[in-house]
Amino acid sequence: MTTVAAAPRQRADATRNRARIVAAAREAFVEYGAMAPLDEIARRAGVGNATLYRNFADRRTLIHQVSLAVMERIVAHAHAAAAEEPDSFAAFSRFVLAAADERIGALCPLLSDSVDPNDPELVEARAEMKQVTEDLITRAQRDGLLRADVGAGDVVVAMAQLTRPLPGFGCLDLDPHVRRHLQLLLDGLRTHSAPSALPGRAVTLEDLKHRA
Repeated sequence: MTTVAAAPRQRADATRNRARIVAAAREAFVEYGAMAPLDEIARRAGVGNATLYRNFADRRTLIHQVSLAVMERIVAHAHAAAAEEPDSFAAFSRFVLAAADERIGALCPLLSDSVDPNDPELVEARAEMKQVTEDLITRAQRDGLLRADVGAGDVVVAMAQLTRPLPGFGCLDLDPHVRRHLQLLLDGLRTHSAPSALPGRAVTLEDLKHRA
């Protein structure tokens, strides 16, 4: 009787551990790159090394799962924006900001070098992500709110560039400025509107000085 009752809880614990490991790995890969220490990932996830290796046999398997998780989250952001925002440009803007928060600019290069691009799961996930992005753009363009000369590739390149960390340990910390600059981009993509209120404040050159 006790064994039967314990089994579902054990499965739930294993599912939570796996999710924590993937979330911690995503953060570590953004910060350190594809060679982020697995010990550090386990520490951030609050699990032991044995638990990490029990769920993910090697680094490549973990990176594969992080890739899927990031794309699934971006697709979920797109569906939520489309369903909850009656204004098509507001839906598009919400999606852009949410996708940028996933730090695709930091993750895409390192993940693309470490996984099989022809893996069926990844091919399907990329196709779904492409479709939802194009759907949001098409809807906003059809409503006359988004420039007609903008394609999904333009948007992805802009997001990737704005969320890509600069090389080197002494580089500037641009994270506080990403949403501000994305809002400037979105204002430029809109067909006609008054400038929106930018998050944060105007950045001075003093703000960009390297900090020891």
